Amino acid sequence: MTNVLIVEDEQAIRRFLRAALEGDGLRVYEAETLQRGLLEAATRKPDLIILDLGLPDGDGIDFIRDLRQWSAIPVIVLSARSEESDKIAALDAGADDYLSKPFGIGELQARLRVALRRHAASPCADPIVRFSGVTVDLAARLIHRGDEEIHLTPIEFRLLAVLLNNAGKVLTQRQLLNQVWGPNAV
Repeated sequence: MTNVLIVEDEQAIRRFLRAALEGDGLRVYEAETLQRGLLEAATRKPDLIILDLGLPDGDGIDFIRDLRQWSAIPVIVLSARSEESDKIAALDAGADDYLSKPFGIGELQARLRVALRRHAASPCADPIVRFSGVTVDLAARLIHRGDEEIHLTPIEFRLLAVLLNNAGKVLTQRQLLNQVWGPNAV
């Protein structure tokens, strides 16, 4: 069964999406904040995430960047923001698709099928990386050297995640700035 996580603060929209998606035979999980959404994504391992950008505890762009450090789960943004710059920012951060509210449920379902089809064809990365006695859990955002936990700032962790995900590759300063601090840092 396909699992979908809805990260949306408006209960009426969550309820509408749940009814439509469960009617298609999908299992639906819900989160109304970014932090809860990241936790649900890490523990439930959904096949797809539907994300609103404007949530009470932060911007959905940050959610996408954090998620992309450890997962390739397809993300469809469903947002009231219809400006081209918002769409570009979400897609550059790692979203797979973007739909503006109001939206047609048929179009969302078609985009969901396309995202799942594309994701099924791509290899999945392991969120746990081990090297030189160090274990990095990209999903839980934990680092251990032996029994000792190592604490990093969010930026330091993002930098480490980008380097681990690109091991053996040469990255330019521009690529690092874009992937760690976002496209506006360049």
